[in-house]
Formats: sequence, structure tokens, C-alpha cells
Amino acid sequence: TKIKNFANKNIDLDIHVRTSMVRYWSYVKTAVIRIGNDILEVEGLPNFSLRYWINYEYMGGLTDIAGFPVSINANKDRYTIDLDKDYPGQKIEIKTFKEFVGVKIIGATEKSFGNAIGIMGDFQTGNTYARDGSTVLHDFTELGLEWQVLPSDGKLFHEMARPQFPDLCYLPEDPRGERARRLAESHQITEEAAEAACAGLGDEFDRYGCIFDILAIQDTVFVFDDIIH
Repeated sequence: TKIKNFANKNIDLDIHVRTSMVRYWSYVKTAVIRIGNDILEVEGLPNFSLRYWINYEYMGGLTDIAGFPVSINANKDRYTIDLDKDYPGQKIEIKTFKEFVGVKIIGATEKSFGNAIGIMGDFQTGNTYARDGSTVLHDFTELGLEWQVLPSDGKLFHEMARPQFPDLCYLPEDPRGERARRLAESHQITEEAAEAACAGLGDEFDRYGCIFDILAIQDTVFVFDDIIH
């Protein structure tokens, strides 16, 4: 995701994520936020410990990014970039749970994020556009490949990792078909159980995403943590 002239400061805001593939599903392992010339990179760890880089310095002093205050909660699993001085009540949150990392924009408005471009789609319509800004892509695999980070997008992560363009992003093994058969033949978490686990999420889209995640990784622990928080 990219926003030009963020907060009318003649600086850009960029959000990049790096995924890790586990056969037929993937998860966000690392997230980077760049505002102006400052870069915050956050990675998840199995033991829940902090792991971040600020301007490529590992665990460096972290008080702000481009003048926007940054705080870490007591559980050390949520980084909050406070946009209040320019956009009251708005925040960018990076949350970790074990190896999983997520980025959430809280209180986004047309004024702050209306001109955002990228894989998340158009702010007003929700249409997922290609890089040309006009072609609507409905296939998520095609969309992901379209928005693979290019050299022109800049090097934000502190280290390179494969694949790098022109090599394409890795694709999951048989995300349907044979996997569905294996699930049917095993005693793994069912769709009904996933729906029950996610029932506490009020937002319909969050609930559907929760169900998908449980069925993909066959683990409800991280979902319960999200509901509690």
C-alpha cells in the first residue's frame, strides 16, 4: 500500500508485508511501515519476544516515526503509530502473535487514506485494481502477483529474501482439491467448529477471514487471542 503526500507533508507512506509459505497457505511474517525517511520493520517470533528494526537498526531506540509517536504495549505484541496530531483518533497498529504479523489501520478516512493504492484495493469502492489503476482483478492469486514488490517500489526490508522480481512469488500447493479430500478423511477442525470459534467477531468480513484462517492452519489459539484483544 502506498499513499503519496501523506498528511500534506510532502512525504509518502508505504506499507509492505513479507509472507512465509506453508504448503497450501501462507501468513505475514514481517511488516514494514515507511513514513518519509523513517522505516519501522516488525517480525513475529514463536516465543512472543520483541523483534524490530528502526531505520535498519536492530532494536534501536523507538519513540517515533517521521514525528508520529510510536508505543509498544505491555504484552509486547502491539506497536501503535499515533496519527492523532494530523488525523485525530487514527492509528496504525502492527500486531504480532507468535510468528504471525498483522497491520491494521484504525479510524481511516477519505482524507487520510483515500488516495491509497495497492493490493488492499480502492478506499471508496473496494475494487482491487491492477497497477494501471483501471483494470479490476477478481482473482486473488493474480492480484498478489500483480502487486509483488518491484525494484521501483524501493528496498524497505533490512535484508533481501527470495523470491525477488523478476522471479515470481511462491504459490501454495493445491489450495483446493486434494487438500479438501485430506481434510474430509481426517479428524481435523471442521467448518462448523471454525464458525463457532469466530462467532464472537461482530464484523462480517473479520468473521469470514477468521473462519478461513482456522481452516487453513487448523489452530484456534491465535483466533481466540484476537477475540480477547
